[in-house]
Amino acid sequence: MLADELGTIELLAGLTEEQRSELASRADVVAFARDEVLWIEGEHADSWWVLLEGVVALSRRVGREDVIVARMDVPGRWAGGFQAWDDEGFYLATARATSNGRMLRLDATDLRALLDAWFPFGGHLVNGLYHTARSVESTVRQRASLITLGTLAAGLAHELNNPAAAATRAVDGLGEACDALLGCLIGLARHDLTPTQFLALDDLRSELRAAPRPPDALTLADREDELADWLVRHAVSRPRRLAATFAAAGADVVWAGRVSAALPGPALELGLGWVAATLDASTLLERTKESTRRVSELVASVRSYSQMDRASRQEIDVRDGLENTLTMLGHRLHGPIDVVRRYDDPPAIDAHPGELNQVWTNVISNALDAMDDAGTLTIAAYGEQDHVVVEIGDTGPGMPDDVAARAFEPFFTTKEIGDGTGLGLDIARRIVVERHGGTIDLRTSADGTTMVVRLPVHRAE
Repeated sequence: MLADELGTIELLAGLTEEQRSELASRADVVAFARDEVLWIEGEHADSWWVLLEGVVALSRRVGREDVIVARMDVPGRWAGGFQAWDDEGFYLATARATSNGRMLRLDATDLRALLDAWFPFGGHLVNGLYHTARSVESTVRQRASLITLGTLAAGLAHELNNPAAAATRAVDGLGEACDALLGCLIGLARHDLTPTQFLALDDLRSELRAAPRPPDALTLADREDELADWLVRHAVSRPRRLAATFAAAGADVVWAGRVSAALPGPALELGLGWVAATLDASTLLERTKESTRRVSELVASVRSYSQMDRASRQEIDVRDGLENTLTMLGHRLHGPIDVVRRYDDPPAIDAHPGELNQVWTNVISNALDAMDDAGTLTIAAYGEQDHVVVEIGDTGPGMPDDVAARAFEPFFTTKEIGDGTGLGLDIARRIVVERHGGTIDLRTSADGTTMVVRLPVHRAE
C-alpha cells in the first residue's frame, strides 16, 4: 500500500500511520517514463512532488540553453508546492525524467491544509521563512549583482579609457601633422621646387624608414643635441621639435647635410618641415592603430569572458578564461602588482567557462584584496593525471586559522558591505565541486595564500 511505502521515506518518517494514510488518500501517484517532462519552469507551482523511485533532472533556462541545476535521485526528494504559501509561487526549474519511475503528487492547497492541521506552528514558521527568504535573497542578489557589475564596469571603463584617450590624442596630432605637411608643400611650390629636387628629398625621407634606431636613450639624447645645434646654425625654426623627430627616426647631422645640399636656401626649412610632418603622421597613425587594436582586444576579452552567444558547456583551455579575467581586472594590476604566469600546457577540459570565469574573478579579487593591491600574484595551470590544476597565489599576510576554517561557509565574509565581487567562496566551491566535479582547497601561511582548483578533464554526466 502507498501509506506503507511512505513510511519508508525519511522525509515522512515522523508521520503517524493515520497521517500517512490521510496523505496517501489525498495524493496521486504519477508514473513517468524516461524523457517525460513533469513540470515546467515558470509555471504556477500548484503541486507538491515527492520522488518515490527513479531519477529526475531539474534544469533552468539560461540564455538560450537548458542548464541542469540539480537532480532528484533519492526517494523523499521533493519540489514545488509553493502556492501553499504564495499565490504567485512558481516552479524554479523544469523537471525531466532521466529514467522510469514514480512520484507522489499533492495539490498545494491540500499541502497547506495538512500542515495547518498537523503542525500549525510549523506551518506559520514555513510561511514566514518562505517570504523572508524570498525577500532577503532578492535583495542580496540584486545588491551583489550591482556590486559585481559596477566593479567590472569600472574596471572595463578604466581599461578602455587609456587606449581611447591615446587614439584621441593621436588623431588630434594627426590633424596638425597633415596641416603642417600641406603648408610645407605649398611653401615649396612657391619656391619653385623642381621635380628632381622633390624626388631627392623624398629619397632622403625614405632612408629614415630603414635607418637603424639609436641603441639606447643616452645615444638618442646625444644625437638629438647634435641635430638641434645643426638646425640652429642653419637658422631653422623649432630646432628642438624637429631634432626630436629626426633623431627618433634615425637621422643624424650627415643626413641633415645631404638635405641641405639638395635644398639650398630658404627651401631647406620647408623641406625639413615636410619630412618631419610625414614622420609625425606615420608615427601617429601607428599609435592610432595600436590604440584601436587594444580596444578591439578588450571588447573580444569581454565577449569571451561573458561567453556571449556560446554554449554554456564546451571544451575549453583554462588559460583563456584566466587571461580574460586578468583583462577584466586589469585596472587593479598596474603599479606595484607583479603578475607571474606559470602555464604548463594544460589539456582542454569539458566545463562551463562562464561559471569558471566567475570563480577566477572571485579568487583573483580576493588575492588582490589580501595584498592591498601591492605584491606578487602567481597564476599556475598544469595537467595532473586526468585533471587540470589551477593555482592562484598571493603574497599577502595569509589567513588566520579561524578564517581559513570558515572560508567556504555560506555567507561568511571578512569584507565590509559593498566590498568584493558578491560571489563568496561558498558559491565558488559549488561551481567547482557540484557543477564540475572538481575540488577547491586553500593553502595559507604567513607568506601568503594559494587557492588550488582541480577540475576533471572529462566530466561525468
